[in-house]
Amino acid sequence: MKKNNGTVTLLKGCTIADGTGRQAFVGDVALNGSEIAAVGKNLGTDGTVVDCAGLHLMPGFIDIHGHSDLKVLKDPSMTCKLQQGITTEVAGNCGVGTFPLCAESREVTLLDTRDVLGTYDYDWTDFASYASKVEEQGSGTNILYLQSHTALRTCVLHDDCNRPATKEEITSMCHLLDVSLSQGCIGLSSGLYYAPCVFAQRDELEALLRVVSSHGKLFAVHHRCEGDEVVSSLQEVLDLARSTGVRLEVSHLKAIGIKNQQYVPRLLTMLEEARREGIDVAFDQYPYDFGSTSLFSLLPPQYLRLSHDQLHMALGNREDRKRMSAMIMHPQGWDSLVELCGFDKIIPIVLEGQENYQYKTLRQIALEMKGSSTDEACMDAFLTLLENEQGVALMVDTTQSEESLCTIMRHPLMCFGTDALYASNLCHPRSYQAAIHMLQEYCLGQKVLGLEEMVHRMSGKTAQRLGLSDRGTIEAGKKADIVLLDLSRLKDNSTLTDPAARPDGVEKVFVNGRLAIEDGRLVASCPFGKILRML
Repeated sequence: MKKNNGTVTLLKGCTIADGTGRQAFVGDVALNGSEIAAVGKNLGTDGTVVDCAGLHLMPGFIDIHGHSDLKVLKDPSMTCKLQQGITTEVAGNCGVGTFPLCAESREVTLLDTRDVLGTYDYDWTDFASYASKVEEQGSGTNILYLQSHTALRTCVLHDDCNRPATKEEITSMCHLLDVSLSQGCIGLSSGLYYAPCVFAQRDELEALLRVVSSHGKLFAVHHRCEGDEVVSSLQEVLDLARSTGVRLEVSHLKAIGIKNQQYVPRLLTMLEEARREGIDVAFDQYPYDFGSTSLFSLLPPQYLRLSHDQLHMALGNREDRKRMSAMIMHPQGWDSLVELCGFDKIIPIVLEGQENYQYKTLRQIALEMKGSSTDEACMDAFLTLLENEQGVALMVDTTQSEESLCTIMRHPLMCFGTDALYASNLCHPRSYQAAIHMLQEYCLGQKVLGLEEMVHRMSGKTAQRLGLSDRGTIEAGKKADIVLLDLSRLKDNSTLTDPAARPDGVEKVFVNGRLAIEDGRLVASCPFGKILRML
């Protein structure tokens, strides 16, 4: 075996699930520098030998749906991902991102980010300068980036971005998108459920997607409705892919609301039919039946377009509250999670100014705040919470059935994603243990997928989807992103009150051939990840 500067590490006697989906086998893996030098049996004893008997070796997991654009600046170690075996992430999803950052749009953009980073020098302009800043300080994981639709809109439309764009503005957004894609972004993301992307009309979306298609890159989308109108909403993005030829990634596929679980088979059939037609479409999924987002996002889009001060004035106005209540309980053309999930299924987990109401359902809060738990009192309490909250307000909400989650997970078009958000220290457990939860609950537990296929969905399949030819499987010549797990001890220890708890059973994690995690703990003195550009 040829040595590279004498840095051979031999991982001996492990059970190898190589990320291809093939049957696992016992063997050795030799690492030479940043690459896998050899895979086989009895590779010898050259270099540093690590006895891995009883451990499972697999490729580092790839999170196709992440939100670490700001997290990596605040915490370059990226322990949150490494401790669950994730070595590569796609950031900039759901239309949320941090570039381009133009002088005119800086204050608009920072309104959504300063709670994450606090005081920080936002001195980048485009993807190239942002990526250089990340590279200068380092990253614990490899990261790929999508260009976010929101950043394009705020950079071009400034503080008037909650409206349809003009032809001239669409042209400007297309130019900025072309620059980002030319600098190495892997595609465009949009969150058509959220402001300001919800105000994008067909002409804007088609123009942007033609630019993406001309680069042969990906369109990742949180489509407009995942509730009552989920079928027509999915049809909208499939039609956009059909008309523009863009490669389509449907973000966190689901149907929200118990009454809408009936649509899951139809959604999967639509995707299958689109594939047969020649549309390049797939989807990602996080392994929980409950989601997490801003508590403010439960308001109607007409109110989310308002400025911070205008919104709080409306929340304090009796007539506006009546209109909000009516829209929330009888939505037209948008997903009202309150109407779909109910007051018993929504739990604020972060209320920076009202911590006494955290971890209680909206109905429990209403009883405590208003002395009543009727739906009317619940709505009043919910709006009062928002009126009084000047800081971060996050919630979790039970959105789908376990049966639907498993049905979606089994589908061969599924790839793993975390949808991890880091707007607060308290957040959804998926931000810290989604990969471990996926393996423990749905592979070793319910056996929704076998080990080899589950690892394939979390590594090799995703690498292929992203065009990562140099990583994602355990093969000679591939980058040495590697996870060693003790499946007998594998345990997700996260809870809503302690989401960052370290899992058990994560023995070692290598990033580009260098040991980053040992016995579940960060051991690296400096980050070993790379910004991965698609040029």
